[in-house]
Amino acid sequence: MSEYIEIETELSDDGQRMTFYTNLTLSDQGHEAYASPDEMEEGSPLAHALAVIPGIAHLTLDDSDLIIRKDPDADWYAIIADISAAIKDFFL
Repeated sequence: MSEYIEIETELSDDGQRMTFYTNLTLSDQGHEAYASPDEMEEGSPLAHALAVIPGIAHLTLDDSDLIIRKDPDADWYAIIADISAAIKDFFL
């Protein structure tokens, strides 16, 4: 693992999906997809850690990238802050 955790984000054109690019291996399985927080709670340890974040409707982990689709009324700023904190807590 890198000495520093790097996280960059990119919002989709429709504003409903955000990709988080990291310098970490987020999934040993290569690709994981969860269609709800309930599925996330039953998934990998990282998915389980992210399941408690309000506003996440769908999660995809793909190697070092994380893709989130949010609930329509959720705020991206809160989700970004919560996901960044959860990733740092999980890996540090």
